[in-house]
Amino acid sequence: MTKPLSNNVLSFLQEHTDRYQDKIALGMKNDYGWLEYTYGGLAVMSKRIASYLINDLKMQKEGKVAIVSESKVEFGAAFFASVIAGTTFIPLDVKLTIHELTSIMSNCEPEVVFVSDKYLNTVLELQKVITSIKHIILLDDTKQNPQYINIYNLPREQVAKFRHRSLDSTALIIYTSGTTGKPKGVQTTFRNLLAQVIDMKIELDYVFKDNQDVNILSILPMNHLFEFTVGFATFLNMGYSIYYTKSLRPKDVLSIMKERKIKFMITVPSFFKMLKTQLESDIAKESKLKQLIYGIKYHYIAKFIPFKGLKKWLFKDIHCKFGNNFYGLLSGGAPMDLDMAKYFNRIGITVHQGYGLSEASPVVTMNLRKGLDIKSVGIILNSFQAKTDKETGELLVKGPAVMKGYYKQEDLTREVIDKEGWLKTGDIARIDKKGQVYITGRIKNMIVLSGGKKIFPEEVEAVLNESDLIKEACVFSSKRQSGEKKGTEEVSVAVVAKDEMYEKYDRETVKNLLIEEVKRKTLKLTQYKRPTNIVVSETELPKTATRKIKRKEVAQLVNAG
Repeated sequence: MTKPLSNNVLSFLQEHTDRYQDKIALGMKNDYGWLEYTYGGLAVMSKRIASYLINDLKMQKEGKVAIVSESKVEFGAAFFASVIAGTTFIPLDVKLTIHELTSIMSNCEPEVVFVSDKYLNTVLELQKVITSIKHIILLDDTKQNPQYINIYNLPREQVAKFRHRSLDSTALIIYTSGTTGKPKGVQTTFRNLLAQVIDMKIELDYVFKDNQDVNILSILPMNHLFEFTVGFATFLNMGYSIYYTKSLRPKDVLSIMKERKIKFMITVPSFFKMLKTQLESDIAKESKLKQLIYGIKYHYIAKFIPFKGLKKWLFKDIHCKFGNNFYGLLSGGAPMDLDMAKYFNRIGITVHQGYGLSEASPVVTMNLRKGLDIKSVGIILNSFQAKTDKETGELLVKGPAVMKGYYKQEDLTREVIDKEGWLKTGDIARIDKKGQVYITGRIKNMIVLSGGKKIFPEEVEAVLNESDLIKEACVFSSKRQSGEKKGTEEVSVAVVAKDEMYEKYDRETVKNLLIEEVKRKTLKLTQYKRPTNIVVSETELPKTATRKIKRKEVAQLVNAG
């Protein structure tokens, strides 16, 4: 869709429903086979849920609806129901702890929570402390919990007047870790979403040439804005069919790709490595002769072949595992490993990458067009303006996809968006004469793991500073020195014991007590935020004149030691 933004989101949805009525929109394999919603079926289910929210639950405009669920077809129906009912949708990370989810829900105060069977007990625990939660709606058609309403046994005949909202109304709130130790809710408006899907269609048309016969595999969680905006909203806007998988095991993923003739998928860098490992494992099981032939093709022939079709023929055994329809992958969420990209490109699977941040809804650049440098993150999307700060080199962006602001945190919003609307990305960048963007560093302290997970050190430090044993703590990123993940980023922490600890115990005991204290305290946090490298310092950490810990200096001292 390349025409200007519609002023009526509901009309936008209806237009797409009419256009792709009988085509598969969303699908997932379950214990009984394939559950698939057509575009028309998705609309029927969404309207039914919306009517229930309006008529039965008496939800008001701008009311908050949260969802705690793995990615599945019903997730999409819940979102569109929220849009139709005029409420604000809040997708939550199922990997967060009760402590973290309580903090988020205390901030947004949802009245209704959609939940899958798998996470029902989590939501029931949350309901005990979050008084705003009045209703729980199950997404699964199951008889295990008959005392709760589920979307499949809602009244079928009810109809409610759909609620129109302006483009600047908040469509959803995506929560990220906060630099103050508190969660930040990024308010994404309908204008933000529509700007993104239109921008992304322009770029994806360079790949698919307006072809609507495309099946997509979705593997990222829907609370991940990259997945929500591109892997869900953009692909539905283009009339594609999206399939979900229960398992991320490479064999299971490859099975679905083959069965449903998957052509494209978006993912994070860590999945590339997992997939490559599986392919290499399969080759290692072949005869010595086949391994030799593969090595010759990969190292001495394919590297000199410029044509993708010829590469696919050369490695037809591998492409058969993908179902012979697979075009390529789009990587985001974390810096891409160039060696990994070169591997897939050499065997005939095109790898693209993008760059963005939640505050920009989230994609800012995309490397989908031919002739772009694989080392760059691509060119700025059509609706954005971009520049770099003359003094710091920080990338600044402006456009209709820049967020409305952080929910209930106007002070933090003013810190990242200036009066002229320029969003500070926190990343240092270089833009060449062709408009290609190269990310060269990060201003902010955020740690980005290989799987795209983002961690703010201050959030982890806030938990550690509650300890009666720890005098000071500094969280930073370091490179793994050994093992399978050698060279990737890990979360490290340097801690100093309170003075009285050394009056009670010897040095070795103090060290062991602090290591155990860090592990115990960080159990409040989801696993990927917990430090894997714990360093106990016997001396005070280096500080500025105003007593702020010099994070970079601490990291340098630890890494050097």
